[in-house]
Amino acid sequence: MTPNRPYLLRALYEWILDNAMTPQLLVDTSVAGIVVPVNYIEKGRMILNIQPDAVRDLVLGNEQITFSARFGGKSFQLIVPLNSVLAVYARENGKGLIFEAEEKNTSILPEKPNEKTGKLLKPHLKVIK
Repeated sequence: MTPNRPYLLRALYEWILDNAMTPQLLVDTSVAGIVVPVNYIEKGRMILNIQPDAVRDLVLGNEQITFSARFGGKSFQLIVPLNSVLAVYARENGKGLIFEAEEKNTSILPEKPNEKTGKLLKPHLKVIK
């Protein structure tokens, strides 16, 4: 399956705006491909206000977030890969979501071998009509 992070991020962004609050992103600035103004990085992280009044041309894509914002009076084009987003939350009350590190396999089915036989465990569910 495709990662759920972009869908959750877009949903929370809209939810925060619907509640008349300010959506913010906490990003890991050490992730490859991120483009942010370096003067505003603190301890390898940065908080970005993505409220519509604070940004221009915001695109919440499936691979990255892009937008233009002003820092110290200067316009800056930001590129934020989705795997660098650590959290999305409302500035006013902190409500939102902290993302876990993405794993390659997000299956909920067991993949451990049976201790007795050494074979992979199969799902024990069956179709009921």
